[in-house]
Amino acid sequence: MAKTSYIPEGYNAVIPALAFKGADAAIKWYKNVFDAKEKMRFDNPDKTVAHAELTIGDDVIMLSEENPEFNKSPKTLKGNSVTLCMYVPDVDATIKKALDNNAKLIKPAEDQFYGDRSGRIEDPFGYLWIISTHVRDVSEEEMKKAMEEMAHEHA
Repeated sequence: MAKTSYIPEGYNAVIPALAFKGADAAIKWYKNVFDAKEKMRFDNPDKTVAHAELTIGDDVIMLSEENPEFNKSPKTLKGNSVTLCMYVPDVDATIKKALDNNAKLIKPAEDQFYGDRSGRIEDPFGYLWIISTHVRDVSEEEMKKAMEEMAHEHA
């Protein structure tokens, strides 16, 4: 008899669980902008989202309508302490698509010393995203040197 894994098949060890004011709209937005796929969904009797799971690439995000007893959305909190990071084939195209769909640009995409081209957005629901495309491999030694140079420039 096969041993059951402590992590269910198709999941990773850490999964973000996000709360929304308007989870149904968020699901539609992530499907349209980030090419997310709906893995499962359970609605409350009032048709709001009790629990849904989306896959983006090989990763799962869980989401639900906010519930004052255990989770609040960034809109309700009037801020956010979470930044989600996502790798995509074309960072510039993904950021443009997000902006065309009411995301807010926080930082335009730029080539970074650590080998990624990255930019930052805030989605219409208040979550922050660093969107990146890996463009070159950089050794840890090269990264340390670049960090030291940046520290001297800003000193």
